[in-house]
Amino acid sequence: MTVNICVAGIGANGLKHLEGIASIDGMHVAAVVDADVGKAEAVAARFGAASVEPNLGLALKRTDIDAVILCTPTPLHATQGLACLRAGKHVQIEIPIADNLADVEALLHEQKRSGLVGMAGHTRRFNPGHQWVRQRILAGELSIQQMDVQTYFMRRTNINALGEPRGWTDHLLWHHACHTVDLFQYQTSDVATRVNAMQGPVHPELGIAMDMSIQLKAESGALCTLSLSFNNDGPIGTVFRYICDNGTYLVNYDDLFDGVGNRIDVSGVAVSANGFELQDRAFLAAIESGVEPESSFERVMPAYVTLDRAEKLL
Repeated sequence: MTVNICVAGIGANGLKHLEGIASIDGMHVAAVVDADVGKAEAVAARFGAASVEPNLGLALKRTDIDAVILCTPTPLHATQGLACLRAGKHVQIEIPIADNLADVEALLHEQKRSGLVGMAGHTRRFNPGHQWVRQRILAGELSIQQMDVQTYFMRRTNINALGEPRGWTDHLLWHHACHTVDLFQYQTSDVATRVNAMQGPVHPELGIAMDMSIQLKAESGALCTLSLSFNNDGPIGTVFRYICDNGTYLVNYDDLFDGVGNRIDVSGVAVSANGFELQDRAFLAAIESGVEPESSFERVMPAYVTLDRAEKLL
């Protein structure tokens, strides 16, 4: 069986998905969607995509497309995700699947009504480093005492992860904090019993807070301390520090280190060392077998409930 995929949006994450799909048997990129048709054609040629569409609406009318991966601007995720499901297409929506709880609830309702696969692009659930930690938690070999997480960028203008300009504004809470809130609750198998959140000054032009601090406490007593900034003058990205009863571990995307900086081999954790590829393999497996994916809309819902609680404190 070959699943024909449409990748909508070919910014930083869209390219990561296309790179991952290139290593997966059974997934074929039937179309890439982007308003910049020239750029889309170059990307389609690079990855062997069958065709290009200038907008998602045209792609959804096609009968040769089984599923869509949405890597479009966050404010479009909910509307486009609903459109995909209503058009009979399985859908994977890059994180966050929406930027408010009501839209997440609407997506979950439509997914259940349709019976199609609705999956969230919560890549941290799939990164081999985080999976290495999870396997040891499930085996009873360690317990999280605290997750200390720093998510830092320099984004005083609207640019993406490739440093390219974009016409929409990112958000520390609903996008970047979503990664950590979901991961903490996933790794502790708890919904946060206590939530605290503070934000710094709002940028006069972007209209968003550029700095934020979030604290979570699980029923087990485990803590999560999350610092986020768009003002950081230094290395960008996110570093997760797991402080456990049996060791300290640092995860940086797909890489894992112990507390003193020694690299830990994660090559045996999964069939790939690429979190995006593993995410897309899970999407394919869900479509082929009907098994609920690790990051289904329903399974990530608790993260959005917690984000909603945090937003009310800002």
